[in-house]
Amino acid sequence: MNSQNYTLLDLSSKVEYALLALIELASHHEKKVPLTMSEITSKQPIPERYLEQILTNLRRAGVVQSQRGSKGGFVLVREPWQITVLEIVTLVEGERKEKESSEAPTLEKRLVYEVWDQANVASMEVLNRYTLQDLCQEREARLQQSPMYYI
Repeated sequence: MNSQNYTLLDLSSKVEYALLALIELASHHEKKVPLTMSEITSKQPIPERYLEQILTNLRRAGVVQSQRGSKGGFVLVREPWQITVLEIVTLVEGERKEKESSEAPTLEKRLVYEVWDQANVASMEVLNRYTLQDLCQEREARLQQSPMYYI
């Protein structure tokens, strides 16, 4: 088995769709114009029924705000640089419960859990290092490196 192709952390489609939608909202944040669900789905491959659930959850969590009316849609509540990928992952996936520790764990069990804890901490540090702003800036940089040519 090639460890390069092995995925330990699974990216759920809910998290993926939430991040894609939030990148769109973040990239329009400075314009202060709400984005509609159809504007988001026209730019990102997100099924509309998923998007509705995701935006509802993000609204309840205070990450996005919905505005009604003809100029309605969704906007970020905070600045894109204030919202980390880790925050979105934990919001969408829900807080993970701590493992029940059995009364007398063996030495071997403790060793295995310590390694797993280190991997968990490392992944949380990486996800906490990136904000929506970072993702938007990286997208812009890559779009400028490889311009699309339309015929």
